[in-house]
Amino acid sequence: MKGILIFLVVFGILVFVHEFGHFIVAKKCGILVREFSIGMGPKLFQVRRNPTTYTIRWLPLGGYVRLASKDDDTTLAPGMRVVLQLNQQKEVVRIDASESDVPIAGIPLQITKVDLVDALLISGYENGEEDKLVTYHVNHDATIIDQSKTELIIAPRDTQFQEANVWQKLATNVAGPLMNIILGFVVFLIWTFTVPGPATTTIAEVLPNSPAANAQIEAGSQIKAVNGHKINSFAQVSTAINNSKGKKVTVTLTKDAQKKTVSLKPNPVEVQGQKVYQIGIGAKGDERVGAKFKRGWDTAVSTTGLIFQAVGGLFRHFSLNKLSGPVGIYSQTSQVSQMGFTYILAFLAMISINLGIVNLIPIPGLDGGKFLLNIIEIFRGKPISENHEAMVELIGFGLLLILIIAVTGNDIYRYFIK
Repeated sequence: MKGILIFLVVFGILVFVHEFGHFIVAKKCGILVREFSIGMGPKLFQVRRNPTTYTIRWLPLGGYVRLASKDDDTTLAPGMRVVLQLNQQKEVVRIDASESDVPIAGIPLQITKVDLVDALLISGYENGEEDKLVTYHVNHDATIIDQSKTELIIAPRDTQFQEANVWQKLATNVAGPLMNIILGFVVFLIWTFTVPGPATTTIAEVLPNSPAANAQIEAGSQIKAVNGHKINSFAQVSTAINNSKGKKVTVTLTKDAQKKTVSLKPNPVEVQGQKVYQIGIGAKGDERVGAKFKRGWDTAVSTTGLIFQAVGGLFRHFSLNKLSGPVGIYSQTSQVSQMGFTYILAFLAMISINLGIVNLIPIPGLDGGKFLLNIIEIFRGKPISENHEAMVELIGFGLLLILIIAVTGNDIYRYFIK
């Protein structure tokens, strides 16, 4: 249960931050955000704060930002029965198209003609009486209740995503992945202050009966060299000792301005199923704020670089085992949750950066695919035709869906069957 809860929190944070990136940039660019949803499937909860409806849905796997678009599925059609609510100026401010048993208070109308994009008019027969054909002007900020009983603002043309300039569309498309990358950096900077400071070359402790203790190495000594090679970090000490494979090494140290060199033989130790060599010393941490901040930043940068390398390797040598979907992330989160809070933070940061970078891959169906179309539009000086763009998106989405199914199946096999 603990693993499931932590997974839901981690996944929820990733989705929220990603969609918030699209949301906030779209609003800044003047694009209408009709709905901000966390979760998929049937609606659990909704609250409307002009002009956006915020919803939480039952399936906690994903989320979306619903921008005003010409392809909205709340389009009304002739023959539909709706209920209209008017303001004092006799403008329609609310349209109930939910066909609910308990509609809003208003005027029943059977639609004959409707335009909620340009003319903002709705015509039909009041109360089903064919001799009462009326036409009402629809307020620019009117709302419509769809068949899922979700109330959304209508989408006039001037608020639609397609009407924004290419730079606004580009910024909106890349905002989600960039927010995930930024989140990763922020979490790494938080993580670095929750763990001891970065290790220095000064020895904090010497384990009893260890090779270091037998060689009379004392706490407080600073390691200067191993096998004659100058040492600048404790990681170099660990690497040099482990690379000895148990053979004798010489360690040069200083303490109280006195220098000495000792010879000792590292002991083999099994750590997480692997044999490593140690001499039994612990490093003193650097607790300065600047040192910790630098470690957090460097860790974020190095993680970003490793993920870029992994993505490049995926294209050179494709394998489903190099990919993980929600099932794989759940399994990894469950394992990390047993290791403690600091490991969960580091995992969240790594997964967030990974999600941001993968989403920037220029493949149709991902944000990177939309970004690529925006770049092409900039160089062409005009948008790609709607038919061609729709075809590319459809093919990309189909291929992406096949990949998701394959990755999910492979994750189930790897983590729960194999």
